[in-house]
Amino acid sequence: MPLKFTKMHGLGNDFVVISMFGQNVANPAKLARTICDRHRGVGADGLILIGPPESDEADVRIRMFNADASPAATCGNGVRCVGKLAYEHGLARQNPLRAATDAGVTSLELTLDPDQRVSSIRADMGPPILDPKEIPVALGGERVVGVAMPLGEKILSVTCVSMGVPHAVFFVPDWRQVPLSKWGPQVERHPLFPQRTNVNFAQVIKPELVHMFTWERGVGPTQACGSGACSVCVAGVLNHFTERTITARLPGGELELEWNEASNHVFMSGPATEVFTGEWPD
Repeated sequence: MPLKFTKMHGLGNDFVVISMFGQNVANPAKLARTICDRHRGVGADGLILIGPPESDEADVRIRMFNADASPAATCGNGVRCVGKLAYEHGLARQNPLRAATDAGVTSLELTLDPDQRVSSIRADMGPPILDPKEIPVALGGERVVGVAMPLGEKILSVTCVSMGVPHAVFFVPDWRQVPLSKWGPQVERHPLFPQRTNVNFAQVIKPELVHMFTWERGVGPTQACGSGACSVCVAGVLNHFTERTITARLPGGELELEWNEASNHVFMSGPATEVFTGEWPD
């Protein structure tokens, strides 16, 4: 029986989203590799499965896979897409809506327009993980902040953060001069990162504004990365480059970030868009 799916994106970071309410996917990793193929499939950065919650702590349970079939514990743009689809398609009508991921439960505060459509989502991404062992990154100390790392002929400073998935953040004078296709895969698979890493390059325009782009682990360059923007927000504060509340300007658009001092949680606000629905031959 064909699988019904919805194509969605958060600022151009796109996903094939499949409801598991009344459907089943036997091999989601294999499906991710085929359905996300941009030449022979639907085309997407990742696959998201939405199913019934496993406990009262959440309203839906989601599983995420990158385009290369590797699992992703969470995804900032992906959870916003989940919030919009789950609410508008009637899978869960709570607001805030709680989505259980492999990295924990994410609370999604939905902003509704007069037609009860979700226009924006504020996601509580939880506290950042800064312990090198938990990120993980093979460096000692309590935190990895502004540590020298050679990239080609240059020496850049790296700050490491996990928002459920590992991120390496580099602040650069001009993000447009970064050879992302060269440095991205070098850092992603560097021996320092035993589980590979997402790679973010950010330019601070002013304390409240950064330009950034990301090489995503298992995907490559993307139009936007929500967890990457959260990591840049945290790294900016740790390096005394930015305020705790910033706008991140990505190739696909803007996200609003806040690393709340009282709760230690990182909040991310931005849109999600439904593109089309279809059926995939099972």
